[in-house]
Amino acid sequence: MSLHAELVSCLRAAWLSGKTRPMEYRMAQLEALGRFLGEKHQDILEATAADMGKATQLDSAFIRKDPYGVVLIIGPWNYPINLLLVPLIGAIAAGNCVVMKPSEISRNVEKLVAEMLPRYLDQECFAVVTAGVQETTRLLENKFDYIFFTGSPSVGRIVMTAAAKHLTPVTLELGGKNPCYVSDTCDVQNVARRVAWGRFFNAGQTCVAPDYVLCSVEMQEKLLPALREAITEFYGPNPRESPDFARIVGDRQFQRVQALLGSGRVAIGGETDAEARYIAPTVLVDVQQEDPVMQEEIFGPILPILTVASMDDAIAFMNARERPLALYVFSSCKKVVSRVLECTSSGGFCANDTIMHMTLMSLPFGGIGQSGIGHYHGRSSFETFSHRRSALLRGAGREALNTLRYPPYSPSRLPLLRAATEHRRTSCTLL
Repeated sequence: MSLHAELVSCLRAAWLSGKTRPMEYRMAQLEALGRFLGEKHQDILEATAADMGKATQLDSAFIRKDPYGVVLIIGPWNYPINLLLVPLIGAIAAGNCVVMKPSEISRNVEKLVAEMLPRYLDQECFAVVTAGVQETTRLLENKFDYIFFTGSPSVGRIVMTAAAKHLTPVTLELGGKNPCYVSDTCDVQNVARRVAWGRFFNAGQTCVAPDYVLCSVEMQEKLLPALREAITEFYGPNPRESPDFARIVGDRQFQRVQALLGSGRVAIGGETDAEARYIAPTVLVDVQQEDPVMQEEIFGPILPILTVASMDDAIAFMNARERPLALYVFSSCKKVVSRVLECTSSGGFCANDTIMHMTLMSLPFGGIGQSGIGHYHGRSSFETFSHRRSALLRGAGREALNTLRYPPYSPSRLPLLRAATEHRRTSCTLL
């Protein structure tokens, strides 16, 4: 038996024992997770910085929230703590055993999580696996009861293919090119600051960052100087020296993003430093639909601007592409916002700001189509890791009431039987 198979087997035995089901146990593990975050706060900051600068009654029908069993959570490198532990909280709250696989790219956080988190959680029920591509492929050969993956669409397909062999349900938090339409009726300075913050935060390595801007030629002329001003306000005259501007996580990622600078014309920024994995906050203009920067999610500090003749053209442009994880619109006109919302499709939507919709735990977060499957955040995280188990508890007596449904079926009984099956109403309680 391989190491991973043995690990999964041990966690499954723990789950079958019922250890994770008591509410007290789940609360204890969540409290332990809280201690980890509190006691290792500084270590987390340092590691991150090193990586990337609920009485039944007779005949009662209800829905019971059961844990799936042993689940696998695969985290990404761009927000390696948050995007691993937020789904973990939902999995623990739902009563599952969990195998966590942090990204090997953010190696300092990976090491920290692998070495420290098991000291806080019950190791019979929760495990951390450190693995590269080949090891992760072998890990996915094991039968899990649920898989939660955050990453790219290409790897998401691999995860979903592996899950399909065991008919394992999945949540795929992917990404895509998130459009940002800026109408002619807006406060340009506010738009520039909010777009620049959303695009260049974490050096653009954010799945919900605005990926490109659509606007009129006239708005582009107003937006460029406002974007330049916002970038200087946030990161100073030389962003390379700003402690608030991150670096690209690795050399391979740097080279990929750097190559995209050849699309269109650099209007702002464009400076790079391969040794420091630095790419300045950059705005591109004269970008064509066929350019490389428009063929993939940028995931870096580059913001292309494409001009459109009208709002309808912008909507057509967005609808001609894969549905994104997020879609943004800036306008002081409610009719414009409403039309874009009604005529497009995306995982999430935000008007007159960027990224902030995903910070509201009352809103489920997730994609659609190419940008993902499933949701989480807040209660949605608990729901994601819970099986909605339909249950009917019937009384053992009153058998005379059941004679209608038993054969032989005479013509005189059929109307009564039909009425009983079509119009019976019972209460439904959520557990």
